[in-house]
Amino acid sequence: MPNALNDLLKQTSRSFYLTLRVLPGRVRPQIGLAYLLARTADTIADTGLVPVEQRLEALQRLRELISGASIAPLNFGELAQHQGAPAEKLLLEKVEDSLALLQTLSPADQQLVRAVLDTITGGQELDLRRFAGASQENIVALETAADLDDYTWRVAGCVGEFWTKMCRAHLFPRTRLDDAQLLADGIRFGKGLQLVNILRDLPADLRQGRCYLPQDKLNPAGLLPETLLSPINEARFRPLFHEHLDLAEAHLAAGWRYTNTLPFSQFRVRLACALPILIGVKTIERLRAASGLELQRRVKVPRGEVRGIRLRLILFYPLPGTWRRLISPGGKAVASQGELA
Repeated sequence: MPNALNDLLKQTSRSFYLTLRVLPGRVRPQIGLAYLLARTADTIADTGLVPVEQRLEALQRLRELISGASIAPLNFGELAQHQGAPAEKLLLEKVEDSLALLQTLSPADQQLVRAVLDTITGGQELDLRRFAGASQENIVALETAADLDDYTWRVAGCVGEFWTKMCRAHLFPRTRLDDAQLLADGIRFGKGLQLVNILRDLPADLRQGRCYLPQDKLNPAGLLPETLLSPINEARFRPLFHEHLDLAEAHLAAGWRYTNTLPFSQFRVRLACALPILIGVKTIERLRAASGLELQRRVKVPRGEVRGIRLRLILFYPLPGTWRRLISPGGKAVASQGELA
């Protein structure tokens, strides 16, 4: 990957850039490029100062260029001017460079990148239409639990599938594995990470008029999106919130099984998978214990604790049994020799 785009990756996502650096060089360019283009689409979708229809049109044009259905040049200059973050402005200005890099990949890799980006951009378009007109005074909730599952698939579960197919093709094509189970767990891995983000960002999303906790779960609990986090609703909100934390935890447990199914020789890939899973598990623990006020401040795992997690993963890797037990079968970080706290 050219240095300019590599620097752009570093600026747009420090956490993912750390993951990318761990990956073997044979898959790093493809996964890094897919991330850059997904972030470009995400930046377009999140440009709130631009009307929804204009953002949908820009996403469609990007989607057509990624798929190869169009070769018309892009000019996202106006969208770029509305970006507060310099890195996001640069993402839009450099989109042609990212698209040119896509053409340098092998046909098989292009197909995988295009497929995952088609799913992601389709999810972003659906989200824009779903929440058109939403605001803090007019909060729109997803309708069903199936809608939530579909959303986590479109924006993250499909990434687990893409990651699996790319690594399988380039790193361990001849290893005998249960591919159906590996793909299913990879998809759940992505869904789990996204669900953790949704639950952590619940207060911020509500302020933007978006409620990802579905209406068919709110109604039986007697909850409304507008008063979901009100102190008077604490007793009704907590069981619902913990139900979704349980689901996220189960997805991450599938992700941990996925990580430990990968060949032991694939240390870099397993480390790149394990780190976000363990951070996700620790985030869930903090969300379970957080007061309403702490939820409003956005729960995060401190950087020092993240460094400790990374160190333990590296130190325990030569001890497969200890490494596997860093997370229990139920998806919880264990308090033992491999304690992460």
